[in-house]
Amino acid sequence: MIKTDILIIGAGPTGLFTVFEAGLLKLKCHLIDALPQPGGQCSEIYPKKPIYDIPAYPEILAGDLVERLLEQIKPFEAGYTLGERAEFLDKQDDGSFIVTTNKGTKHHAPVVVIAGGLGSFEPRKPQIENLIQFEDNGVNYIIKDPEVYRDKKVVIAGGGDSALDWSIFLADVASEVVLVHRRNEFRGALDSVEKARELAQMGKIKLYTKAEVKELHGSQSLQAVVIKSTEQDVDPVFLETDHFIPLFGLSPKLGPLGNWGLEIAKNAIKVNNAKDYQTNIPGVFAIGDVNTYEGKLKLILSGFHEAAVMCQYAYQIINPNKRFVMKYTTVGGVEGFDGSKKEAKKEVVQSIG
Repeated sequence: MIKTDILIIGAGPTGLFTVFEAGLLKLKCHLIDALPQPGGQCSEIYPKKPIYDIPAYPEILAGDLVERLLEQIKPFEAGYTLGERAEFLDKQDDGSFIVTTNKGTKHHAPVVVIAGGLGSFEPRKPQIENLIQFEDNGVNYIIKDPEVYRDKKVVIAGGGDSALDWSIFLADVASEVVLVHRRNEFRGALDSVEKARELAQMGKIKLYTKAEVKELHGSQSLQAVVIKSTEQDVDPVFLETDHFIPLFGLSPKLGPLGNWGLEIAKNAIKVNNAKDYQTNIPGVFAIGDVNTYEGKLKLILSGFHEAAVMCQYAYQIINPNKRFVMKYTTVGGVEGFDGSKKEAKKEVVQSIG
């Protein structure tokens, strides 16, 4: 039996940052993740994808963000159960929980935090007759290593942040980037939309809107696509290419978490965002993309904020007879469980009194 103060389901960025916030309160954490390494989607699906909304980083690769987070939490000596999926949640008479994985590993904690992103994922695939024939032979649904597309012709389909961000990034990598979207309006961040249109005007991206990729052609591997306009009077475009990357998002599945008695809405876990991000089960919290509430923003930044707030209330559950005192790292520094400490600079201490 693995015992800890806070058991975190999911070792993505939000789960990792929870270790830091809990560590500041001298709370020990253990993480469970079905993937064989920490980092969640950032490590497994798009380690080379640039992220633009992390404070203090104008741009950081997803894999690098995970490395920074792991470095940040190192003093707090978190435990890991990797390559195993949290399967069963059993509440004990004292209000604590035992979580058992699909491999039978048992974990005991007074607080459980679900930070599992959106669970497991399947890519949303376009309806193209021979799509499966070219999977891994020119058709891919995620980009792990952009160097694969160095000096290649690439067609990307989609209208969200992933399609826009990768089109912008690959404009300096691939020999040709074509972005296809079925509407004129994009769903991504305004800055990314403007950047993509600017690159199109410069000739670095070919942009087809009100259009869809409808046919794939090739023998052993993909050699061309056919782009058809949604408008009746526009002829189809036959376009030679090496890669077709449909980025229509991922279809999430909560998996076993859906059987834990949690209140679910739109495949996400409802929480009390007005207070502590607790679920309908006392002692079980949900933070990051896995939760939902009015006004929810599915950003890594939001998950970090939720982790910080949640840890304060988790502390009260774990230490009901202790008074919680908010501490600022600029004053006290960061002290790990081994007694090592990163001191705050004296001038910072003086500036805040």
